[in-house]
Amino acid sequence: MLAAISDYWRLIKAGVKLARHDVILPAEYSSRLPLPARMFGGLLRATGGKPKGRPGERLAAALEELGPAYIKLGQLLATRPDVFGVEATQDLSRLKDKLPAFPPADAEKQLEKEFGAEWQRLFPRLEPALAAASLAQVHKVQLPTGARAVKVLRPDVERRIMRELKAMKRAASTIERVDPNSRRMEPVAFVNTLAASMEKELDLRLEAGGADEFAEIAAQSDEFHVPKVDWERSGKTVLTTEWIDGVSLTDIAKLNALTFDRVELANRVTRGFLIAAIHHGVFHADMHEGNMIRAHDGRLFLIDFGIVGRIGRNERHFLAEILHGFIKRDYKRVAEVHFEAGYVPADRSVGDFAQALRSIGEPIHGKDAQDVSMGRLLLQLLDFTNVFGMHLRPELVLLQKTMVQVEGVARAIDPHHNIWHAAEPVVEEWIRKEFSPIGGTEIARDVFRDTTARLRRLPEVFDNLEHMIEAQSKAARNADNHPFYALLRAPIRTLTGLAIAIMIGVFAGLSLYGTIFS
Repeated sequence: MLAAISDYWRLIKAGVKLARHDVILPAEYSSRLPLPARMFGGLLRATGGKPKGRPGERLAAALEELGPAYIKLGQLLATRPDVFGVEATQDLSRLKDKLPAFPPADAEKQLEKEFGAEWQRLFPRLEPALAAASLAQVHKVQLPTGARAVKVLRPDVERRIMRELKAMKRAASTIERVDPNSRRMEPVAFVNTLAASMEKELDLRLEAGGADEFAEIAAQSDEFHVPKVDWERSGKTVLTTEWIDGVSLTDIAKLNALTFDRVELANRVTRGFLIAAIHHGVFHADMHEGNMIRAHDGRLFLIDFGIVGRIGRNERHFLAEILHGFIKRDYKRVAEVHFEAGYVPADRSVGDFAQALRSIGEPIHGKDAQDVSMGRLLLQLLDFTNVFGMHLRPELVLLQKTMVQVEGVARAIDPHHNIWHAAEPVVEEWIRKEFSPIGGTEIARDVFRDTTARLRRLPEVFDNLEHMIEAQSKAARNADNHPFYALLRAPIRTLTGLAIAIMIGVFAGLSLYGTIFS
């Protein structure tokens, strides 16, 4: 009871902040509201002043003031134009996460807490903070082996974040319970996606692991580079990596003073993201300008792996075929992919959905690259979710957000960047690979592994079933003596062995097929 009161009190305070920024019942929509709502909205505006800007800009400002959990919420809301409209979601996509730095003494306390008496040896000269956000800040430290970047979590940030997330989860479950129409938007799944992402950001060991994994992936294409992790100086609340001398992509003045191939750099941003996402199923899920550095030697570095997105083979197929379909103007195939993936209910018309997709895709063809936005296309695609009964897919939320970010960064570097031309070779290469005999063999191998894993669990499943039947049976206390079990056990074991043998034969045949045609 007390926990519920505490949660609702936090939500009320957040509501007051939103009201002061004229986000609740804004004046722009008063003509569409009933008289009581118009009067209440006027009262909120009278007590909260007259904030400037569009509703989306005011919402972004309010969320920035509410803190890190709400900033992340706003960034995910930016992927839902079907709820908030394209203009508002574009305003939310510009949310910034910057705060004043906390005192160096607090950072040193965090280092001592993490490393004990060794902290002074490990971090002999900690310089003042160079950048500070709502979760952590970054220092530079000089070592005999070279400079390091040291990321330190804010004191007590984990407790505050968990408190806000708990209130958000309560709000989402309440909304879903009292408003059946909201269930299409999956508010609980949406907030759970946010919570899972933030919980990972609060453990810098996970960020270190993500950076190290992404460094291996990036090394295969050479589009991006990742600073090496200093494992000795990293832990749950501290992450240390090599220091990169270069220019952040947020520093427009310094970038403009340099001479380099802007077209190629923009292409590397797009290609690097798509290669990681489509070919490997892993992507940096916060790819704004502040997380990219152009080194003095021309290499492009990614930093801050607090959020690493992952998509499975089915989602990669979906993404690749969607992009390929729009590139080739094959709207029927794009529609079919949505139905095959289960994103559109089966009772809707493939033809009608293809017609809607054509209304999105055709206006972009024949236009100059600077007038063609993949981000806007994705947002318009999501606009049709209500019409065709599509449900939110939480596993694609981060991907949608990141694709919009990637295009924004590439266009900032090169205003004429053609994201479609940059994407086409990456997508077509993956499609050729996936639909080749080797790709078929890899799919079969994945199916085989999943099937054999399930088959290995069959004895346990049947044991559980046996115990359930035994518990419900008053006549027999010992399963071994019951004639039903004696009859059932032998066929089950025979079928299990036969299924395993069949799968081994299928896998061996497909492997041979892939070898012959490779």
